[in-house]
Amino acid sequence: MALEMMNLVHGLRRRMSGYGMLGVLLLLCVLFSVLTLQEQFATGADAAGELADVMVDDGRRDHPVLIVARDSADEREFLEALDSRLNEAGFTGVRTVAGGPPEFRAACEALPVDGQPFIATLQGNLPSVRAIQGSLPHLEHATIIAPRAYRWPTFLLADNLRNIANQIAVIAIVAVGMTLVIITAGIDLSVGSLIALSAVVCAWLVQALGGQAAGPGALFVAALGAMILSGLAGLFSGAMVVRFRLPPFIATLAMMQVASGAAYIIAKGRPIYDAPEAFTTLGRGVDPMVGLPWAVWLMLVLYGVAHVVMSRTALGRYVYAVGGNPEAARLAGVRTGGVLLFVYALCGVLAGLGGVVMASQLKSGAPTYGLMYELYVIAAVVVGGTSLAGGEGRVLGTLIGAFIIAVIQNGMNLTNVESYTQKVVLGLVILGAVLLDRLRARRG
Repeated sequence: MALEMMNLVHGLRRRMSGYGMLGVLLLLCVLFSVLTLQEQFATGADAAGELADVMVDDGRRDHPVLIVARDSADEREFLEALDSRLNEAGFTGVRTVAGGPPEFRAACEALPVDGQPFIATLQGNLPSVRAIQGSLPHLEHATIIAPRAYRWPTFLLADNLRNIANQIAVIAIVAVGMTLVIITAGIDLSVGSLIALSAVVCAWLVQALGGQAAGPGALFVAALGAMILSGLAGLFSGAMVVRFRLPPFIATLAMMQVASGAAYIIAKGRPIYDAPEAFTTLGRGVDPMVGLPWAVWLMLVLYGVAHVVMSRTALGRYVYAVGGNPEAARLAGVRTGGVLLFVYALCGVLAGLGGVVMASQLKSGAPTYGLMYELYVIAAVVVGGTSLAGGEGRVLGTLIGAFIIAVIQNGMNLTNVESYTQKVVLGLVILGAVLLDRLRARRG
C-alpha cells in the first residue's frame, strides 16, 4: 500500500513538473486580488434585481417611482430591467429617464409634489441625484435607493476576467504555433508582422467582396485567404531553414520585414474599415450560454487539439525528436525537413488566424497591428516552460505563460502603474519567473 502511494505521488509530481509556472500564476492572481480589494456595486440586471426586491418588500406600490440612469449600454440595461420588474410587481406611476444631470433634474421637477416618491439609480449617479434633491424642496422626503456596496477584488470581477481572457486570445493562439517551432530549436520573429498582414488582407478582401454588405460566405473566404497567405509565408521561412540551412532567426527576421512592408503596401498606409457588423462576431461576440467570448472558445479548442497532437500522436513525438537531437531523429527515420516545414507553416497559419481575430475585434485591418507581438508570444512560450534549446516544452504550459503575462499587465493597469514602468516590471517578472522555474526543475 505504501509503495502504491509513493508511486502515485511520484507520478503526480512528474505530471506537474512541466507546469511549475501554474503556481506563479496563482500567486499573481492572489497578489492582484489583494491589491484591488475595494467596494463594489452591482450594475445592469443584477442591480435592477436588488433594487426591485427592496422596493417590493417596502410595499409602497402606489407611490411614484423615477428610475434614473445614464445613456450607456450597462445603465440602460439596469433601467429597462428595473422598469420591467416593477411593472410586473404591480407598481404604478413608474417613470424612467436616461441621460445626464440636466435630464435628471427635469425628470425630478416633474415628479408629483404630494407623496413620497422613490428615486432608483446606480451608485455612480448618487452625487448628482442627491444634489438635485437638495435643490428641490418638494423632494425633501423622497427615498433615494441604490445598490448596496460589498467588498470584492476588482481583479476578480467577472467582466475583468473575461477581458483578460479576450485580450490574451490573439497572443495565446499564435503561441501554439510558436511552441512547436521553439520545441524544434527554432524561432519565428515574423508572427507580429504576419498578424498585421493577415488583418489587412482579411479587411481588404471583405471590402472587395462587398464591404458592409458582405455576407457570411464572403467573410469566411476573406478569413481563409488571409490565413492561407500567412501560412505560405511561414512555409517559405521553413523552406529557407530546411533547404538553405539559414538560421531561423535570420530567415524569419527577413520575413518579418517583408510581411510588414506588404501590409503597408496593401493598405496604402491606412486602416481599412469597410466591414459589416457581423465581421465582429469572432472577436467581440460572446457565447450566450456561458458568457465567454467566441475568441476565447477558439483559443481553448486550439490548445486542446494541440495538447492531444503533441502528447498522443506520432507527429508530436517527431517534433520533440527533431528538437532534442535532429541527427538521431533523422537516423531513426524521421523526415526532419518535413517536420520543420510543418511547424513553420502551422505557425504562419495561426499567426494569420490571430490577425483575423484582431481584425474582428477592432472591425478593421491596419499595418500597425501586431507590433511587438512576436516578443510577447515568445515570452509566453518561454515562461510556460518551453526550452529555447529545443526538445522540451508543453502546449498547456504555454497557455499558462500567456495568462501570466496577461495577468501582470491587467493587474498593473488596475493598480495604476505607468505604462513605461509596466515594461520594466514585466521584463523583470518574466526573467524571475523563468529563473525560479529552472531552479525548481534542477532540484526536481
